[in-house]
Parts: sequence; C-alpha cells; structure tokens
Amino acid sequence: MKLLALLTLALPLLAQQHGTDPVQLDTGARIYSANCSVCHGPDGDQVSGVELKRGKFRRASTDDELAKIIQTGIPGTAMPPNAIGSGNLVALVAYLHAMRDFKTKKVALGNAAGGKVVFEGKGGCTACHRVNGKGSHMALDLSDVGAVRTPGYLEDALLEPETVNLPQHRYIHATTLRGEKVSGRRMNEDTLTLQIIDSNERLRSLTKADLRSYEIEKETRMPNYRDKLTATERADVIAWLVSLKGSAK
Repeated sequence: MKLLALLTLALPLLAQQHGTDPVQLDTGARIYSANCSVCHGPDGDQVSGVELKRGKFRRASTDDELAKIIQTGIPGTAMPPNAIGSGNLVALVAYLHAMRDFKTKKVALGNAAGGKVVFEGKGGCTACHRVNGKGSHMALDLSDVGAVRTPGYLEDALLEPETVNLPQHRYIHATTLRGEKVSGRRMNEDTLTLQIIDSNERLRSLTKADLRSYEIEKETRMPNYRDKLTATERADVIAWLVSLKGSAK
C-alpha cells in the first residue's frame, strides 16, 4: 500500500500561516479527497505536468482561473466539471495552496484486522467514536476516516491529539435562560444558533438568544495513546483506520 503524504504541521498552524481558519482547511481536505485525489493522487502529482503541491498548474495562474477550471473542467481532457458550491470551492483552493507546505514521513501500517480488535477492545475507542453504525456519537464518526485522513494525521491523533483538536471537535457547556445546563460536542454553529450532540447522544439545536451563557472547551478529550498502546498496536489501529473508506453499510 502506498503511504500517503502527511501534514507534519497541524492544521491550526497551517491555517495561521496561510491566513485561513482550520475548519476551512479541514473542509478543503475532505473535498480534495472525495473529488480530486483519485486522479491527482494524495500528493497532487499523478497528472503529468501538474504538481498541485508545488502550485504548478497547466492552465491557471490565479485563484479565479483555478476555481473556474475546478467548476467547469477542461473540455477534451480527463478533467471533469465539479458541482462544488462557492464556500467549498474557496476551502478547496485554500487547501491546494496549503499543500505546498506538506512534508512526508513514513508511518508504520500494521494488521488492519488486529487494529479493529484493539480499536473495539483495549483502545476503548467505541466509547466515543462510531464506525459503520457501531459505537458512540460523542466523538467523530470514523466510518470514512481512511478516505479523508492520511496515516500521518492518524498517527498524530494517537500520539499528539492536541495538534488535531479542530474547533468542530470541541465540547460546549451552555446554560439556558431557564437554568438548564446542556453539554455536548459542537456540530455546527452560526451567529444565531448552535447544534450539539448532548451527553445523552441526542442532536440538539440551541438558540443563542435563549442562552444565559456558553463556553467552549479548548482542551481535547482525545486520550494520548503513546503509553496506552504498544507501537505494534498503534500501527494496527492506524492500518484499520486507513482501511475505513465509508463504503460499508
């Protein structure tokens, strides 16, 4: 199996460097994986004459030209049109720029079947995460994590979870005007409302005008597995996560 490229800098640091918020880069990474990586490859270098990681494009010299090519495609070539909305298009272009700072390192991949056993057993991961309908909603659903995350990112999540603690992963503690206390993982937020998965694994929408207060946890709840799992067990878990492409029902 080809080892994929790794973000050796955490997304928040890349975002700071490129003037982009980490949620936007995270969105761009997912869009790239779903729409671009099959032809361009995880490192953006599988199409002759195009090296996305180096900012080398055949027909685009500006972001507007690049965005137009992504949306309309290139007639007579294998580049198809893509129905990507304006917000996601901005995120994808930002991600393509950030690719220039990606470095690579090799990550040991073990036995995926053994990793599934560790994930569901010793690792205790299903107490928070869900895979293909099995597990908890209290943390991210990992059913397609292998399609949107590199082995290096997954290794960082196990060894340095604070570096991958994006805003949408964090927990919120809110108090309503009636005095009800609500806690849960933030799913979405805009200027008027926020949606969370509460401690009873229920999806709740809260109107900010109805809240007396709310605060966001800045520390990650993801445990560090450096000492909890052996190197072999971690390699197995990473192999298991890489195998998850979202196709299972």
